Amino acid sequence: MRGIRKAFGATQALAGVDLRVDAGEVLALVGENGAGKSTLMKVLAGVYRADGGEMLVDGRPYRPRGPHDARRMGVAMIFQELALAPHLSVAENILLGLEPSRYGFVRRPAMAAAARDALRQLGRPDIPPDAAVASLPIAERQVVEIARAVATGCRLLVLDEPTSSLTAADTRHLFALIHRLKHQGHAIVFISHFLEEVRAVSDRVTVLRDGASVGEGETPSMPDARLIELMAGRPVHDLYPRSPRAPGAVVLELDALAGHRKPVSASLALRRGEVLGIAGLVGAGRTELVRAIFGLDPVRRGTIRVAGHEGVGAPGRRWAQGIGMVSEDRKAEGLAVALSIADNTTLSRLAGLGPLGLVFPGRQAAAAARWVAALQIRCRSPHQPVQALSGGNQQKVAFARLLHHDVDVFLLDEPTRGIDVGSKARLYAVIDDLAARGKAIVIVSSHVPELLGISDRIAVMCRGVLGPARPVSECSEHGILAEATGAA
Repeated sequence: MRGIRKAFGATQALAGVDLRVDAGEVLALVGENGAGKSTLMKVLAGVYRADGGEMLVDGRPYRPRGPHDARRMGVAMIFQELALAPHLSVAENILLGLEPSRYGFVRRPAMAAAARDALRQLGRPDIPPDAAVASLPIAERQVVEIARAVATGCRLLVLDEPTSSLTAADTRHLFALIHRLKHQGHAIVFISHFLEEVRAVSDRVTVLRDGASVGEGETPSMPDARLIELMAGRPVHDLYPRSPRAPGAVVLELDALAGHRKPVSASLALRRGEVLGIAGLVGAGRTELVRAIFGLDPVRRGTIRVAGHEGVGAPGRRWAQGIGMVSEDRKAEGLAVALSIADNTTLSRLAGLGPLGLVFPGRQAAAAARWVAALQIRCRSPHQPVQALSGGNQQKVAFARLLHHDVDVFLLDEPTRGIDVGSKARLYAVIDDLAARGKAIVIVSSHVPELLGISDRIAVMCRGVLGPARPVSECSEHGILAEATGAA
């Protein structure tokens, strides 16, 4: 790709980007949210038409008229949100639009054989071609999508944040699959926000910033500090800042809390001025725990005490008690994406934005603008719809609502999932400042280095049971994983 340009109205998404990937190579494409990574790959995959520049595949001009045309020419993209028909079978999804037929009738034995061959090439002959996709776990659905690309003769595969919904074990299996495709001669572009994943799977790395390529090189020779500096446009000296913190009075206390199915049992005491990390595997019950605290999930037994108040409560009551939550699923639960940044930021506290219960748009926009500046949210104005923002900036808007409400207890469920290193550094700095000012934070994260970097204490959840919270100085990545898997 040479000099690729793409604009959406007055916004220049790509400003002359160059990119090269060779057969039998994994190229990591990294950059902050909004840097242009997905836009560039959508141009490559035929979703968008470039405004300028040229593309060559095997040295020949490549101008796809659409995604189907791109696939026919050997280029396929697997999006973060998988594009499968869940009610159809594995074989029907793999051969969708390419069904072998005779006299107008689909030849199902031939379809099953072609699907088995594609799955065999990926080292997954155990996935039955006649199984409904809806019955498969997310990791196997991803294999089905990649098998569809293989079945169409794909030679260049783009994977956009492929590990965002995978467990650690599934991620390892995906990496083994990527290495298998690489050794078969496929060219692979791998988009990820996790630098440890970039190091584990890629040969070279290209960095985008503000719609332009700002650096590239062999992955082993690019230090993390250099990659972060290229992505952020500035040195990030301390990814996990830690100001002096003075734990105060207990503000949230759980005693043998149990939900409908999970958590099975959870006890903890959270103090003002501390960050308490909750570690564990996907499915251990961490999300159910914070949802039960906030009143989104039922409580079967146990006690919740919040700043002197005891008992269960609906989310409205929790807001009134000074508890706010950032949901793991920001688009479905954490944001009203069709509304503006200002609406989303102020929804939970409209007082002071106008007399007699009215909301003056100017006051509302001014209130939101304060947090737009504090969190460095990239937007045209507070009136811009949230759905027009990148994932990282959407997450910042969800966080801004809690800051605007001025809550005392922050329940953060995977707050940095799917956002870039620069945005993470900004959120870590905000969390550190909140703790230093006496706020209490519970953070659920699947990224153990993150918990070790920002937490004062860490508790591990295993099969719905929350273990004791230990000082971070007594924790290690190996020990946390051993406890999470039940090996400790």
